[in-house]
Amino acid sequence: MAVQILKRLFTVEEYHLMAKAGILLEDDRVELIRGEVVEMSPIGTRHAACVNRLNEVFVRRASARAVIAPQNPVRILEHSEPQPDLTVLRRREDHYAGKAPRPEDVLLLVEVCDTSLAYDRDVKVPLYADAGVPEVWLADLKTEVIHVFRDPSPTGYRRSHSVPRGEVLAPDLLEGLEFAAHDILV
Repeated sequence: MAVQILKRLFTVEEYHLMAKAGILLEDDRVELIRGEVVEMSPIGTRHAACVNRLNEVFVRRASARAVIAPQNPVRILEHSEPQPDLTVLRRREDHYAGKAPRPEDVLLLVEVCDTSLAYDRDVKVPLYADAGVPEVWLADLKTEVIHVFRDPSPTGYRRSHSVPRGEVLAPDLLEGLEFAAHDILV
């Protein structure tokens, strides 16, 4: 006889209530992915340095046109609120104080992968595609390649390619901006 296991999935609102009630603490490294509270990988020094470099490069080159949000949550659908390593958002007067960014606010989303490539590629990238995030970069520190995903659909991204150290990449929605992969990879 097969045993059926039922899961209780949480909404973003319920996830926030858990934090208000003290069930989740401010220092807990968790995010809400498809209704489940998921523990995030620890941030190593190389990962942190890459996020710092990304932040610096994007602030220097794109902050006049976009809000640069390092390691802040993005509300994705009703049951997901991941915390990407860097999100480049459309400008808004309140800098997203009134409500959290949604997929339609995202110009580019970047995840840094040191030990989390499989999880980011197989779980988070499909989530972002399903929600309509227009472009995602996975900065793979082990192989020193940036994987670029564009043209989202409910079944995944229709276009992808990889940019190794030494080559240049340009975000689709930040016209005229180019970044050398070595400026991002640590």
